[in-house]
Amino acid sequence: MNRSVKVAVIGAGVSGLVVARELKRENHNVVVFEQNNRIGGNWIYDPKTESDPLSIDPNRETVHSSLYISLRTNLPRQLMSFRDYPFVRSESDPRMFPGHDEVLRFLDRFADEFGINELTRFDTRVIRVERGEEGWIVESLSRGSELVTREVFESVVVCSGHNSSPRIAKIPGIEKWGGYQMHSHNYRVPEPFHDQIVLLVGYGPSAFDIAVDILKVAKEVHVAVKENPFGVKFQNLIYHDMIKCVNEDGSIAFQDGSSIFADTVIHCTGYHFPYLETKGIVTVEDECVGPLYKHIFPPSLAPWLSFIGIISKEPIFAIVELQAMWVARVLSGKILLPTEEEMMKSVQNIYDEMEKNGLPKTCALSLRPLQGDYKNWLAAQVGLPPLEVWRENLLIECFKKLVALPTKYRDQWDGAYWDSIIQTTSTL
Repeated sequence: MNRSVKVAVIGAGVSGLVVARELKRENHNVVVFEQNNRIGGNWIYDPKTESDPLSIDPNRETVHSSLYISLRTNLPRQLMSFRDYPFVRSESDPRMFPGHDEVLRFLDRFADEFGINELTRFDTRVIRVERGEEGWIVESLSRGSELVTREVFESVVVCSGHNSSPRIAKIPGIEKWGGYQMHSHNYRVPEPFHDQIVLLVGYGPSAFDIAVDILKVAKEVHVAVKENPFGVKFQNLIYHDMIKCVNEDGSIAFQDGSSIFADTVIHCTGYHFPYLETKGIVTVEDECVGPLYKHIFPPSLAPWLSFIGIISKEPIFAIVELQAMWVARVLSGKILLPTEEEMMKSVQNIYDEMEKNGLPKTCALSLRPLQGDYKNWLAAQVGLPPLEVWRENLLIECFKKLVALPTKYRDQWDGAYWDSIIQTTSTL
């Protein structure tokens, strides 16, 4: 069986680009919706920030990019390559851990090579996706127009990732607090925080970088963190448990009993999907998108709705490529999914295992420690051999260096050192 279906791909970032390529290779009719005027998604730097620093006002002027000017990759190039399209060093930025503009140039070359720009409707924002009798109804707005375009697709692939719409931490008493609040989505440069006491809520990769950036100019930088999965602690940062409440005197109290007076609170607390209507079938709770079979298909809506890149704590490039290949083949009928009941049982087994091991619900997004064979399962599904061992070894070495020298690991060792890990592993 080799059917061709009309597919809407939402987003032309890393996930959307590779999904569009794989769908095109399977001869599907592909339309990519991208609200920016170019491909690249979160790798597009925009110095502008939103008119609402918390990004919760529905009438705000929105800015898609979350990049800050100092951002560099936290993984070496080899782990940001596609299987058949490596991220090679260039004269413009030959560093092993390059800046964000170098990643964007790589994605531009990828889009040009595989003709993705021709499939993409730029400056077009998806405002609603809903299942109708005739298929998936996608409503969109073109920049500068108030006319809503309504189009029917057989399938929708959501590639807007975790960074679709900022989510704010719920803090009792914060509504009466007189300080300044913002989401990390709107952070660009450290200078506005000169001589301030700054509190970051959350401790993911973006919080790492923002904290170090602000340390250069701030009076104090505090972090409220529920968990520190990487075990990374920076010098001169002050760590607390999560926030308990904001007191009437304006102080911010933490669950560990400590409290501070802060000038600014930066929410580094994740995102949700505001445009997707599934009548409660797909939900986002504690950053957990679900239920998703194999992190991709909602069982009762499969295979016609899918999500790509909804994982955490993993190099995204290799995984989204395998996910994209699998989805493209499922839609073409070359790969058959289990029954809805079997898929739901698979999802529930993961939830049960997390509960048994005392893991938070957010771990449903993570492949570690319960789903280590996920990537190789995907590879087998699409007829590829297991991923090379050097990928895991290189990732482990990165984590070790990050913990040991969190502010210096990118430049402490040259390219030859990282290449040697690959070469050593490849000869074993």
